[in-house]
Amino acid sequence: MAGISSESLTTALAQLEAKLPFASLQLAKDLFGILGTVDSSAGLRRALTDPSRSGDEKSALVKQLVGGKVSADAAEIASGLASSRWASARDIGDALETLAATVVIAVAENKSAVSASGITGLEELENDLFAFNQAVASSHEVQRALSEPQASPAAKIALAEKLVPGSSEEAKVLISQAVTQPRGVKPSKLVDSFAKLAAKRQQRWIATVSVTRPLTETQASRLQAGLDALYGRELKVNVNVDPALIGGIRVQVGDEVLDASVIARLTELRRQLAG
Repeated sequence: MAGISSESLTTALAQLEAKLPFASLQLAKDLFGILGTVDSSAGLRRALTDPSRSGDEKSALVKQLVGGKVSADAAEIASGLASSRWASARDIGDALETLAATVVIAVAENKSAVSASGITGLEELENDLFAFNQAVASSHEVQRALSEPQASPAAKIALAEKLVPGSSEEAKVLISQAVTQPRGVKPSKLVDSFAKLAAKRQQRWIATVSVTRPLTETQASRLQAGLDALYGRELKVNVNVDPALIGGIRVQVGDEVLDASVIARLTELRRQLAG
């Protein structure tokens, strides 16, 4: 997805963020259900991405289709997508799929407790998705069964759940979606795309800290406390010793970089002198 479609998806994801702390799996199921409706009709996809129609007109069409059938939040999200601009008819479906998967991932992320093995809900989800793909890759028979067009959705879901017994509810939602509505790709490929979304979201809460020499235990504790306070939650801190920094510290959390290293200051000074 590129161009105007990528911009529309970026906007939709930013708007979705406000709903994610309180999101439920039902919201994701509703969005996946709307995706099924959109995918079932080429005419509907064309109508929702027709540049000659106004955003309000396309938004109203979605509300008319799904109103009363899904939650108010799901209807609002879908109508918001319809009011945006899309480069191709497929792109709005791809966006719906991404938003629904993001909701599932956020629900896993929001779990306050860790599992018995000591991992977070988000890590558990990633592990379950990886385990599913490993199981599929190891059996040609399973691959054929999941791709069999005559097999019922219920049969495919039952088979998928046998492959990863004890998987989280969030994993079940994403895996079930992949095996019943792969949208023209192999179920394992779609599961892999979901796993990449989960990994990208987890990266938001991993702080990669580069320093010139190893930190003492006291320094590490102070750094952890300071970063947790700055971001409002407990981060996983990975410390990397990089003598090339000369001095100072460099912290990266997701796409955000806090650079107080000597090399960064020298680079900025060179830029100013060049200007």
